[in-house]
Amino acid sequence: METDEAYQRKERDSLVAIVVLACLALTSLFVAFSYYCYIRNKVSKRHRINKKFNCEKKGDCQNQQEVTDNNALQIFTFKQLHSATGGFSKSNVVGHGGFGLVYRGVLNDGRKVAIKFMDNAGKQGKMNSRWRLFVELLSRLRSPYLLALLGYCSDSSHKLLVYEFMANGGLQEHLYPNNRSGSVPLRLDWETRMRIALEAAKGLEYLHEQVSPPVIHRDFKSSNILLDRNFHAKVSDFGLAKVGSDKAGGHVSTRVLGTQGYVAPEYALTGHLTTKSDVYSYGIVLLELLTGRVPVDMKRATGEGVLVSWALPQLGDRDKVMDIMDPTLEGQYTTKEVVQVAAIAAMCVQAEADYRPLMADVVQSLVPLIRSRRSAAKLSGCSSSFSLARSPDSPAGSQ
Repeated sequence: METDEAYQRKERDSLVAIVVLACLALTSLFVAFSYYCYIRNKVSKRHRINKKFNCEKKGDCQNQQEVTDNNALQIFTFKQLHSATGGFSKSNVVGHGGFGLVYRGVLNDGRKVAIKFMDNAGKQGKMNSRWRLFVELLSRLRSPYLLALLGYCSDSSHKLLVYEFMANGGLQEHLYPNNRSGSVPLRLDWETRMRIALEAAKGLEYLHEQVSPPVIHRDFKSSNILLDRNFHAKVSDFGLAKVGSDKAGGHVSTRVLGTQGYVAPEYALTGHLTTKSDVYSYGIVLLELLTGRVPVDMKRATGEGVLVSWALPQLGDRDKVMDIMDPTLEGQYTTKEVVQVAAIAAMCVQAEADYRPLMADVVQSLVPLIRSRRSAAKLSGCSSSFSLARSPDSPAGSQ
């Protein structure tokens, strides 16, 4: 009897061992197959990009399009873009982004575009390699809150990027119209500023949390937030963008680049770059929207030259925060709204990166604020309509 039980026990143990080994073998096969597919896809993508660039050098792909991650990028010839900008006329220069001048252009099909002429494009070797990686990165970034890349031109001596055109230029131009010559930009009201803040936040949220590994903008500032004809905002200029660490709390070490007044303190000191570095820059832009002041202005009174140092101690005080508001916004906001936005800004510009919120948290904090203001506007509209209907000129119940 004992012999039979021992035999059955051995049989069960053998069966369990066989099942476990079979599961391990299947898991190993699945992992190996997944890795094979990943490598094959990566090699295939790189092959398509190399093939496309080789085609451009031969000059026989004027009308060719290539699809990367299901998004079409049009390949332009230098001749096409030269014609679109009037020979890269100075009168068509609309800005100077990272690594090049930006021109206004009109394509043969009538589309208005912004064309960035990349500096130092004639250098070979590393420059060409970086250019390919840069275009590949931009082709993956597709969000309604990011400036859309429509296509590019690449030959032995010219590198150009073609973007959608934003009719109202950069946010900076409208916050500080006295700093710009030419036509006077419109001053932005409170509601428009809050919508811009939300849409810019959604742009960074996409880069940080909907792209893997995350992309760090590294030069987020008011001049890199562009406005369309209806003053909707899109984040632009990815010339300094860096692929971040895919590890929670991880960082990448890199040379410190960016714009004075917007660079996070830990990045400036150590070169350690994280998505929280962008959050700090966003906080500075939020302070600009609140105060109407530039990040650094040493012509101001002692203690007021650096925006964040001057504003931060006052953001948590309900009374003092009202005193730092942009005077042109007077009467357009409630105290509750200002306190809420000031609290968000204060969290974003914390000296310790770990204390700063995720951009998803910023978006979630701003959405109810925008939504409640829209609801109030609708109620106000209804109330106005009702008052008009009951006005003395057309009294209710008149025959």
